[in-house]
Amino acid sequence: MKPPEKMTQLCRKIVHVNIKWSILGRVSIFRRFFRFIWDRILVCSIGRRPVNYTKLARRDSSPVEGIVVYGDEDDEAGLSRVMCNGYETDSDLVSLKISLLGDCQIGKTSFLIKYVGDEEEKSLQMSGLNLVNKTLSVQGARISFSIWDVGGDSNSLDHLPIACKDSVAIFFMFDLTSRCTLNSVVGWYSQARKWNQTAIPVLIGTKFDDFVRLPPDLQWTIVTQARAYAKAMKATLFFSSAKHNINVNKIFKFIMAKLFNLPWTVERNLTIGEPIIDF
Repeated sequence: MKPPEKMTQLCRKIVHVNIKWSILGRVSIFRRFFRFIWDRILVCSIGRRPVNYTKLARRDSSPVEGIVVYGDEDDEAGLSRVMCNGYETDSDLVSLKISLLGDCQIGKTSFLIKYVGDEEEKSLQMSGLNLVNKTLSVQGARISFSIWDVGGDSNSLDHLPIACKDSVAIFFMFDLTSRCTLNSVVGWYSQARKWNQTAIPVLIGTKFDDFVRLPPDLQWTIVTQARAYAKAMKATLFFSSAKHNINVNKIFKFIMAKLFNLPWTVERNLTIGEPIIDF
């Protein structure tokens, strides 16, 4: 048997260890609690009510304005006709949040400006985050897009939770002339899915007008890699050009068609040298 003095020291050590583990356990509980509260604050800070989507009624007399895509993307008559003004109530308003993610200098802002045009309604602009709105009408219902453009630098990563929460679609964008920005899509996708696992993923290659000047073998390599990434992400792939308005409006029409079960008539295009559409 151990002397009484040694037994006393051993008991003290055991008590000290037990107290230490008890304190660590409580700290862990408080840490999880405060993390839960912080996540709730991020969700509430967006300040939007949950959106309930319903299938829009089809009109027998005319096609769905602003949705069905026929012919050239440069023909924007359909969308320009349905911009809404002078509505008295918000009872017919459906808000759709979309996030734009990707590296710096890949053309996200140019893409956004090309879509919103003169109808841009800036509601938030801060370092690393830009929010603009665009409202249009579809069969008597108003569709309001809230588009969150996240800067591509490391300082903008803090904006990902608030930008991705509640988004119905996330656009993962890259520069078709820069393969490193395509490789970065993997990281953006991984980070975004931490905050939103239900949003429709769309992979968008920008600067198609510069891309077509690349050697054909390099174009083929980029197309093959982009298609592989899109398949892994279960995303629809679009090649676009803000400068020439290639596939810009079609991407937003595609999102509305997916959400409201509306006609989607754009054909798949896998021809090298042409703007790719793969789904």
